[in-house]
Amino acid sequence: MANTSKSKITEDKIIGLFMESVLEQEKIPGSVYKFCKENKIKEDEFYGFFGSLDTLQKTIWNKFFDNSFELIQKNKEYPGMTNEEKMLTFFYTFFENLTLNRSYVLFMIKEHKHSMEGLSQLKGLRKRFKDFASTLIEERNEEKNLKILKFNAPLFSEGAWLQFLFILKFWAEDGSPGLEKTDIAIEKSVTTIFQIFENTSLEKIVDLGKFLYKEKFV
Repeated sequence: MANTSKSKITEDKIIGLFMESVLEQEKIPGSVYKFCKENKIKEDEFYGFFGSLDTLQKTIWNKFFDNSFELIQKNKEYPGMTNEEKMLTFFYTFFENLTLNRSYVLFMIKEHKHSMEGLSQLKGLRKRFKDFASTLIEERNEEKNLKILKFNAPLFSEGAWLQFLFILKFWAEDGSPGLEKTDIAIEKSVTTIFQIFENTSLEKIVDLGKFLYKEKFV
């Protein structure tokens, strides 16, 4: 592996080295010491960005979200989109981002296939995604005059998160050319969930999300 000591160590460089190490060794490094030694970087350089390998893994998922959200914000048409269109745009962008790193993501999903819902790596991503979903429903609530017609943002965001986990699993198992079936799943899933939101209690939506999750993860 190339000597990195002559080049500036950055957060992105460490992330790249970690992802490369995972794929080449087909396992997560046993310790920060081993990871740094194999990649010829100093431990204090690593700890300047991450407190542990677990923190590093969480950061990778966070960056998938942050990079995707930054991209959709740059879309001049985004502010004028409906909430459904905003959610669709995010999903398409996010999973395109995942596809660029598909080998790494599939490895991590395979490593934790029996505990994906509680996977600690996803905690930061879960918070970011639920905040995003809550913002969308709060924007829609502003359009409703009667309190009884307004949606519960926390419950909405939880249902959206379960929907996200379902699509993540679908994406991981998709063997279609260009992962075209995932695009179809995203469109149908998001469209359906917004239609249900308008006509069904949120408790039933969460039950639907749990059903979809169980069908794909258990």
